[in-house]
Amino acid sequence: MVTGTRIGFDTSLPASFPPAEDWSGRLEQAIERGASHLLSLQYEEGYWLGELEADTTLESDYIYYLHVLGKADPERIAKLANYVRRRQLEDGGWSIYPGGPSDLNATAKAYFALKLAGDSPDSPHMACARETVRRLGGLERTNSYVRFYLALVGALGWELVPSIPPEIMLLPSWFYINIYEMSSWTRGIVIPMAILWAIRPDWRLPERARVDELFRDPSRRTAAFDWSKQLLSWRNFFLALDRGLKLYEKLPWKPLRQRALREAKAWMLKHIERTEGLAAIYPAMMNSILALVALDHGPDDPLTRREIREFARFEIEEGDTIRLQPCVSPVWDACIAMVALEEAGLPPNHPALVKAADWMLSKQVLGPGDWQVKNKEAEPGGWAFEFRNDWFPDVDDTAFVLMALQGVKYPDPKRMEVAVRRGIQWLLSMQNRDGGWGAFDRDNDRKFLCNIPFADHNAMIDPSTADVTARVVECLGRFGWSTDHPAIRRAVEFLTKDQTEDGSWFGRWGANYVYGTSGVLRALETVSLTAQDYCQRAVAWLRAVQKPDGGFGESLRSYELPTTKGNGNSTASQTAWGLIGLLAAADRSDPAIAKAVAYLVDRQNEDGSWSESEFTGTGFPTVFYLKYHLYRNSFPLYALARFRNASQNVEEYRALTFEPSEFRLRSGF
Repeated sequence: MVTGTRIGFDTSLPASFPPAEDWSGRLEQAIERGASHLLSLQYEEGYWLGELEADTTLESDYIYYLHVLGKADPERIAKLANYVRRRQLEDGGWSIYPGGPSDLNATAKAYFALKLAGDSPDSPHMACARETVRRLGGLERTNSYVRFYLALVGALGWELVPSIPPEIMLLPSWFYINIYEMSSWTRGIVIPMAILWAIRPDWRLPERARVDELFRDPSRRTAAFDWSKQLLSWRNFFLALDRGLKLYEKLPWKPLRQRALREAKAWMLKHIERTEGLAAIYPAMMNSILALVALDHGPDDPLTRREIREFARFEIEEGDTIRLQPCVSPVWDACIAMVALEEAGLPPNHPALVKAADWMLSKQVLGPGDWQVKNKEAEPGGWAFEFRNDWFPDVDDTAFVLMALQGVKYPDPKRMEVAVRRGIQWLLSMQNRDGGWGAFDRDNDRKFLCNIPFADHNAMIDPSTADVTARVVECLGRFGWSTDHPAIRRAVEFLTKDQTEDGSWFGRWGANYVYGTSGVLRALETVSLTAQDYCQRAVAWLRAVQKPDGGFGESLRSYELPTTKGNGNSTASQTAWGLIGLLAAADRSDPAIAKAVAYLVDRQNEDGSWSESEFTGTGFPTVFYLKYHLYRNSFPLYALARFRNASQNVEEYRALTFEPSEFRLRSGF
């Protein structure tokens, strides 16, 4: 182990950049103001936490949820409905991201929620919404979760819902299909749904809540279960299985049902412990509360009441509206803020960084988790995204946390070293067979499962992705590892295979190719590979998609239409990502760098913040997107500071580096 090292940059100010007397002062001022603003947002306990914004499906579901619980307070329902109504588009629908087109599922949910809230179906905005649902395919084409929630309250028949039998709990982990071949978030969502699917509680809402008028073609109500034209296909296999399960459900005797329900309940109760709600995410938490009620743990039962209280923490009341967050992101927000402030020049022993590091060290997950099902030989050591979600630490957070801690001169270096060692060892153990890393699980990549009828949320599995793999490579590179190490070598092989023809990389967790490409280039910079042809092709792609104003912007539409990749309004966070990628691999005299820096400096607000209305985060591609409210401040600060430091040959403080030989590889590697 080496401690307290400083890594310098052999770079100079780009020749094409405006004269130093015009810009050096403004650049320094922008960094100072950005750092001051970010410091002002730190919580007393040491973390940062920005709002995590999503689309109106959350408020629509929450109106439904409150009605089911019998807690539909008129004032709260009115505020939720206000929020939904005000986001209706001119064509009558609702989108899943700002600037996006009307989305069938979001519109159907909004229509149903507003009906529950008391809006007359004959009112102009409801009539317009109804026509939009039909135009987009009708209720018969909505995803399985929309139809599930409607069936649960008698607004639709169960024949329109995919089978989710709790007997899936009885399939052993070695079996080719089992719950641990699903992504972690899918497990959290689906296992409570399986309980509800089997029990089918009598939660009928008022007759006015029925939505038969949303079918485009009532004679084709089961259109979602149409056979594929390709006779021998996984889709047809699972559709046939679904039909068989529906017949089984009609039998009076189901020998394994009660055992399966006990297993499902036990799993759910076990995973509610050591966390702030099941999986600490909106749909899993809502489903778990509904499942508890169905299992006779009513809303006033201490267990259910606790979960209801945790779920209510997602509410944000503002004026005459209430909106919901899908989860909270303190660990993620904090580690990004720490890295940005470290790059901005905060001394490594600055009280804000020490306090943040102390809080972060307290959040390391040292207990068991679902990741151990496929990774039995490893010890715990990762970090989760939220305040507490011990069953589900993730690779991306862990890598970013380790980089943040590396920049802090912590007063208890032994405690820091032990935590960082555990974190690095955990990361190594999570590497997939293909050389990459996924988010929460290892080797969770059986693509055929995406054909299961209830897998239409587009996130059934958790395979290796370029952005998460890049984060781990960047982390290990910063700790002193090189391409000679097998883990890095395998990761680079994965990244080169995953690169698209035009040189960009797909971004699974951020929008989109700008995010993915920037992350990979920054990672490969840490292991001295940016001179390679594949990196220079990526730089050429970034140059090609830079806007005339110097910014970068990419609409979430690129997830559906790759021909739109790199196209969209310039944003602060995406411009920062583009600049980070260029700084990693482009020539320092490249005019694209100066233009991106100028964009960020020119558009900084007086208080040191940046403004951004677009969503640049990703939950489930094509299905669910996010706006991280701190992205627009942390990433621009980091990018500008990185430019300044590279230009002025500022050294980088690293509290710890390690010899790779001090760590075990994943068994079998």
